Amino acid sequence: MSETTQIRKLSLWIFFLPLIAINTCLFISVNYHLFENTIFQVNQIGRSGFTIPYLDGSVSISRASRTFPQYLIFKPSMIITGLLLFYYWNYNNNLICKLRNTQNFKYKFRLFGILSAIFLIIHSIFLGVKFDIQLYKLFRRVVLLLFIIFELIAQGILVYYLYNIKGKISEITNKKVLIIKICLVSILVIVALASLPILVTKGNTHFKHALEWNYFVGVITFYLLTFFFWRRTT
Repeated sequence: MSETTQIRKLSLWIFFLPLIAINTCLFISVNYHLFENTIFQVNQIGRSGFTIPYLDGSVSISRASRTFPQYLIFKPSMIITGLLLFYYWNYNNNLICKLRNTQNFKYKFRLFGILSAIFLIIHSIFLGVKFDIQLYKLFRRVVLLLFIIFELIAQGILVYYLYNIKGKISEITNKKVLIIKICLVSILVIVALASLPILVTKGNTHFKHALEWNYFVGVITFYLLTFFFWRRTT
């Protein structure tokens, strides 16, 4: 099926593009001295000492990415990722329609997937834009939260449909990867719910930052698994 080929290609881009982007921004933030006396001199806010934020949570993705020159990498990468997500969820919708003989049906995972892509793009555009308005800060947090919520819902619903038709697609898929995807989505949901009381209270900054880095990688790992889930077809 042509859809599976496109889905596999898109899934790799959706995984590697944002992963490379955030870690490149982190590299620039930590090694800001390499850019001294150049046109890419790093903004003071975007500078950091040596850190492995996945472990120590010393810096957030936002701080490492929202200032010059890091935003030159982060913003385009996330906007492109949002556009790729739009196509990814459309191709999945078309594929499930073929497999279930429900032509032109719009599944809910497509809606939530596209909404997550839209909120990722909005978040990327407004990241680093300063307005001294408390409501604006709340707006940015809500947008990021909605991206995560809609992304998890879309992933969960899609996995549910794939599990229900696993017998029909057994020859072109890897069942073990499907189980891993189910476990991944379940873990992401559980971690989100368990961390909510900490996230809504002040303090625990390092924990929140470490969670942010690891959680983002967890969310996009879903797409790497997609690549291995569908077997190459001709």
